[in-house]
Amino acid sequence: MLVAAAVCPCPPLLVPEVAAGAAPELDAARAACADAVGVLAASRPDLLVVVGPADEAGLGVHHAGAAGSFDGFGVDLGVRLGSGRAAQERTLPYSLTVGAWLLGRAHWAASPVEGLGVAEDMEPRLALAAGRETGARAARVAVLAMGDGSARRSLKAPGYLDERAEDFDALAVRALAEADTDALAALDAPLAYELKAAGRASWQVLAGAAEGAGLAGRLLYDDAPYGVGYAVAAWS
Repeated sequence: MLVAAAVCPCPPLLVPEVAAGAAPELDAARAACADAVGVLAASRPDLLVVVGPADEAGLGVHHAGAAGSFDGFGVDLGVRLGSGRAAQERTLPYSLTVGAWLLGRAHWAASPVEGLGVAEDMEPRLALAAGRETGARAARVAVLAMGDGSARRSLKAPGYLDERAEDFDALAVRALAEADTDALAALDAPLAYELKAAGRASWQVLAGAAEGAGLAGRLLYDDAPYGVGYAVAAWS
C-alpha cells in the first residue's frame, strides 16, 4: 500500500545547469522538492515509483537504471533512475529525467526505483486504475508524482493567458495540500488538457494509489513563475 508521496513540478529549469543565470529564481522550489523527497525516504518504502507525463515514446514502465539527459537543452548532463543499468533501456521522458535528477541530488538509497510515463490526456479512470495497481506493487510503496499545473497563467506563459487557469490550479493545489483523493480524481481532464496542465494525469495516478491509505498532506510550495503553476506537496 502507499505509505508516502511527494508531488513536484517537472520543468527542466529546476536543474541549475539548465536554468543557468536564472537558476536562483527556482531556489525555493528546489528546496521544497528536496524536503518532499526527504519525506519519501523517511517512510522507508520497499519501492518508489516516479510518475510523470510523457510523449508516446516514453509511455509505460521505465526500469531501475534507465537513463535520461538534458542534452536537448544544450547541457551535457545525464542521470539514471535509481541505481544499476536497465536491461532494455529507453530514454526517460523529461518529467522522469527531472525526477531522477531530484533523487540523485538527494543520494536516494532508501529503496529500488521504477518510473511510469503517462499521457497528458490519459483518461481519469485509467489513471486511477494505474494508481491502484501501483499502490499494490509492494507492502510499502512511495510515489513521486511529477507534473506542472497550467501553463496558461499569464500573458507571457507558454500557452498564453487563459482566465480559467488560476481557478483550476487553485482547485488542484488545494486537493494536493489536503491529500484529497476524491478531489484529484474529479479534476476535469479535458479542461486540464486545454489549460496545458501536464500534471493532471500524474496526480490522478497518485489519487488511485492513495485510495484508502489515510495519508495527510502538506503544501510546501505554490507559485507560478514564468506563467506556469508549480506546486510541491508531501503526503505521509
